[in-house]
Amino acid sequence: MDHAADAHRTDLMTITRFVLNEQSKHPESRGDFTILLSHIVLGCKFVCSAVNKAGLAKLIGLAGETNVQGEEQKKLDVLSNEVFIKALVSSGRTCILVSEEDEEATFVEPSKRGKYCVVFDPLDGSSNIDCGVSIGTIFGIYMIKDGGEPELEDVLQPGKNMIAAGYCMYGSSCTLVLSAGRGVNGFTLDPSLGEFILTHPDIKIPKKGKIYSVNEGNAKNWDGPTAKYVEKCKFPKDGSAPKSLRYIGSMVADVHRTLLYGGIFLYPADKKSPNGKLRVLYEVFPMSFLMEQAGGQAFTGKQRALDLVPKKIHERSPIFLGSYDDVEEIKALYAAEEQK
Repeated sequence: MDHAADAHRTDLMTITRFVLNEQSKHPESRGDFTILLSHIVLGCKFVCSAVNKAGLAKLIGLAGETNVQGEEQKKLDVLSNEVFIKALVSSGRTCILVSEEDEEATFVEPSKRGKYCVVFDPLDGSSNIDCGVSIGTIFGIYMIKDGGEPELEDVLQPGKNMIAAGYCMYGSSCTLVLSAGRGVNGFTLDPSLGEFILTHPDIKIPKKGKIYSVNEGNAKNWDGPTAKYVEKCKFPKDGSAPKSLRYIGSMVADVHRTLLYGGIFLYPADKKSPNGKLRVLYEVFPMSFLMEQAGGQAFTGKQRALDLVPKKIHERSPIFLGSYDDVEEIKALYAAEEQK
């Protein structure tokens, strides 16, 4: 890549221009999705700015409350949640919002209602804020069925019904990765322009990777297939090189690396968390949607992740996602276990 030439590029594909180009391919489109997305992008820019200033602005300490998941809330979590709720409501395009931080779903007042449901984790990995590790926002978008009052059922749909999903990672740079069901594209925030520029067009995950990502601290509580798979990663019997372990503990950062370099991200069920730890609607579904759009797979240990039908908004699930061949291996181990 010629960085000197890149620095003087004048034809910049911003996220707004990219989405408008996509919109122009659908003559029937009224631009509602584009407007909604621009409000999500604004929320991401605001949170990115707040994250960068967190230490200076005393936003790091605990807000003194515990959220619905029993995790102590950081001030920055609370702020990020408020920013996204306000941005999404003011877009005039949403009807139901589900946030990790709020126990109940938010129903938008009738005068500001639109046809989209947005599920989101405003600040994933927030326990890592204090030590400067990458954190991020995850979101998924559903469209409600026409007519009638919006109901909770409108958002309790399988992940395959999502029309778009993405995440924004606040790290050494601010990166927004998005799919609206036609491939995956990555945009990086140019702080001097205040714009997200297309830097990773049409992301495709390698078919097989050399990295596995899992919290090995939970190993004593794992089920058989997970333990066998990790053993195989470390001590392959087919003469291949062992896989490298990379685990950040911030889902956005771990999945982002998996998407770009290939490999597998595992958060299995275990004796401590028999239903898994990650939340279906706003963690498992959006990341699984992106993985499949990039040519990978996502599996719960029982089924394709996007076929799950959640019964509660904060439901949890185990998840294995990443390169197609790597996920095939874990699927084979679960299938063998079933037959015993």
